[in-house]
Amino acid sequence: MKKINQLDLFSGIGGFHLGFEKAGYKVKSYFSEVDKHAIAVYKHKFKDSEYVGSVTDVRGEDLPSIDLITFGSPCQDFSLAGKRKGMGGERSSLILEAIRLIGECRPRVFIWENVKGTFSSNSGEDFAAILQAFAHIGDYRLEWQLLNTSWFLPQNRERIYLVGYSTNTKRNWRGVFPIGGSNREDNGKRIEVVGNRGTGGQQGLIYGDEGISPALNACGYKDPTKVRITDKRGNERDADKASTLVAGYYKLPSDGDYIKVKSATKQGYEVAEEGDAINLTAINSKTRKGRVGKQKAQTLDTLCEQAVIKDRIRRLTPIECERLQGFPDNHTEYGIYDGEVKKMSNTQRYKQCGNAVTTDVVQAIAEKIKPLFR
Repeated sequence: MKKINQLDLFSGIGGFHLGFEKAGYKVKSYFSEVDKHAIAVYKHKFKDSEYVGSVTDVRGEDLPSIDLITFGSPCQDFSLAGKRKGMGGERSSLILEAIRLIGECRPRVFIWENVKGTFSSNSGEDFAAILQAFAHIGDYRLEWQLLNTSWFLPQNRERIYLVGYSTNTKRNWRGVFPIGGSNREDNGKRIEVVGNRGTGGQQGLIYGDEGISPALNACGYKDPTKVRITDKRGNERDADKASTLVAGYYKLPSDGDYIKVKSATKQGYEVAEEGDAINLTAINSKTRKGRVGKQKAQTLDTLCEQAVIKDRIRRLTPIECERLQGFPDNHTEYGIYDGEVKKMSNTQRYKQCGNAVTTDVVQAIAEKIKPLFR
């Protein structure tokens, strides 16, 4: 593949950039972002990239020829967990700036990523308006699909991916979608990434049906009192009263034990067992479902308030969150601020991972569209 020029809008920590690199592309990025920590990470990881400022200030005439525009525009106003202001929201309306730049730059391909709630926002009217705005650019075909990170990595993360490409595409072009779980070369296989078990080092992710293996030097989950442990005989007790409490970690008493997590299910709870993940956000809520991920993490958010049960109950580490999004270990550990490399706080690392696109999903799309760049 020859080098392509990418305009990476709302770039975050470079999930689109990295996804295309993993697919074999040589990428020169011009990236736009307003979060200073995300900008710092991007500069540190992609040395050849150029920062072009806020999306509202970028003009196509100031850029070289652009082959690819990628953008995961702010989604809070579309999210099922938000106030659902839709296109009327100040943040989500920024997609119009991206559409403006598509018209100005006329790239070969553009890719938009957003939350599942975009489909239903304002009874579907917002998504229809977005499609109409894309159509008004002219000379682009549109395809979209709801893709799930769980088809590639052990995280349940549903996102819309929309691809636009020239109407002058060759007749034998079969299009981008559908993309499905069968695209995974490692589907059903057990793949372990770097482990230092017993030495205090990080134990790697395990894909497939094995869930997440322990990170032995992870920080302990500090407030286990909001969940309960149930033994084989059906006796319940608070997790903080377990006799096997060790060094800030909360260990399951014996094989076969499980944890009840409050949930808006018929029985009032979900069962979490060895290898499962627990969403710790509003753990006492009686109106929410899906608190337990069976052998996979639920959707990472900017707080990444999730625990994993693997001998101990503990919060996911920043490295595990990076892996769940397909980034290399410690991708978010450092950033460049005013020319100086500085270490990133864990709070920011969680935030950046929660805001990122999954690189493996982007890679699958990038593989499908290679003929459009030849």
